[in-house]
Amino acid sequence: MSFYSGSLLLDLLALLTAVIAVGYAYISWSYQYWKKRNIPYLEPVVPWGNFQSPFSINKPLGEQMVDLYRQAKSKGWKYFGIYSITRGNLVVMDLDLVKQVMTKDFHNFVERGLYTNEKDDPMSGHLFAIGGVKWRNLRTKLSPTFTSGKLKSMFSTLVDCGLVLEKYVEGHIDNEQEADIKEILGKFSTDIIGSCAFGLECNSFKDVNSPFREHGRRLFKRSTRQIVALTFANSFPNIARKLGIITFPREVTSFFRKVVEETIAYRQKNNIYRNDFLQLLIGIMENKIAEEEGNKGDGRTLTMDEAAAQCFVFFIAGFETSSTTMTFALYELAQHQDIQDRVREEIKTVLAKHDNKMTYDSLSELKYLKQVIDETLRLYSPVPFLTRVSAEDYKIPGEDVVIEKGTKVFIPIQAIHKDEENYENPLVFDPERFSEENKVGRHPYAHIPFGEGPRICIGERFGVMQTKVGLTSILRKFRVTLNKKTRVPIKLSTKSFIPTAEDGIWINFEKL
Repeated sequence: MSFYSGSLLLDLLALLTAVIAVGYAYISWSYQYWKKRNIPYLEPVVPWGNFQSPFSINKPLGEQMVDLYRQAKSKGWKYFGIYSITRGNLVVMDLDLVKQVMTKDFHNFVERGLYTNEKDDPMSGHLFAIGGVKWRNLRTKLSPTFTSGKLKSMFSTLVDCGLVLEKYVEGHIDNEQEADIKEILGKFSTDIIGSCAFGLECNSFKDVNSPFREHGRRLFKRSTRQIVALTFANSFPNIARKLGIITFPREVTSFFRKVVEETIAYRQKNNIYRNDFLQLLIGIMENKIAEEEGNKGDGRTLTMDEAAAQCFVFFIAGFETSSTTMTFALYELAQHQDIQDRVREEIKTVLAKHDNKMTYDSLSELKYLKQVIDETLRLYSPVPFLTRVSAEDYKIPGEDVVIEKGTKVFIPIQAIHKDEENYENPLVFDPERFSEENKVGRHPYAHIPFGEGPRICIGERFGVMQTKVGLTSILRKFRVTLNKKTRVPIKLSTKSFIPTAEDGIWINFEKL
């Protein structure tokens, strides 16, 4: 090695050391944020803050939040500060304060603060992530999709998909196959959403290579690199947008964009009208009056990319959360045969009043099944936490504490659902918690699987209807038990935001 090359190496090492030292000093300085404001906080660790390093995760993000919540709860706090890399976030635990943030003072907490990059990743500009005027207008425009009348019109599609599900399960029994129930229910949900959102037959049960099912799987398989990118993007959104960081796999978003574009073009060319979600979007896209009035970009009109983004989130939310809830419900019912028998007896009794057919009205009579679903949503919250961003400096009611403008506030849903103060023996599966008698006196914000307030999940009723149809289709004809391949207790995947069993949940079916 020459003198010059050796000198250059030393210079590079000195520069790298300086950069690391400056970075460490900056992060350490950032970690004084909550201390300076006299707000209780949990001590962070450089450089990831209060969450585990993406390179050595041993717990899902939701469980990490539960651990932080319990630490703070043991100290008697109502709220506390944490850090995601250098960004200070506030976690609210007191249910009255949760209500303030989500409902009473919603005007100050409209924004979720989720990373969006509509230039490089148009699908990120969906209803769940956007805020402001655009969110308000688009929410108003899309709400008619989920009225009682529209849900009734979709119901026959759900029942048809339920019949296909029943036949598929029978095939597993005939062939003496154990079943990965999440995969089966994923196909069921995919077919429903494909029809109700896009007006397309996905045929997930017949086509093992169904593109909808395949791309649906890819959405929730995140690599370590993707987790790091998403963590960085949510902590430094402006820098991430300049770097062109995207949150969804490009081949997946390109597929959905193409499907929406081709389906809209086909309907417009052939003058086809369907009473579905996509038709509602087409109507907004064709709103020439709003366009002429210069309302572009505010949700009163839609570009093709914006319309595709709304279909995209309908698909994500509709197929994944419902299939997850049904999967965990069957997992618990397989271990609690007495509860399963009671659900089945209710189904038989109710359907007998309706010529042994599933009808829209019969679902509302399945009270105990709804309790089972509510308890499943409590134990396995599809979304472990939600976020809001304070639009202005906000004084916490009754406290001498101000939440600074721009601060992200966490609502720890999963932790609230597993809090012993809210539920006795919270890790035990007990649908009786949600009987009318036992709900009396419980804080209404102790069970918020769909969120609450003006930003409550727009598709809540659709999701519950879909879940009821799926569970009824299986339980009225089959007894479910756990296959020996299922790990008990289950181990949740550390790379999925939505709770997912790492080794799958395998079910045996017995025809009754």
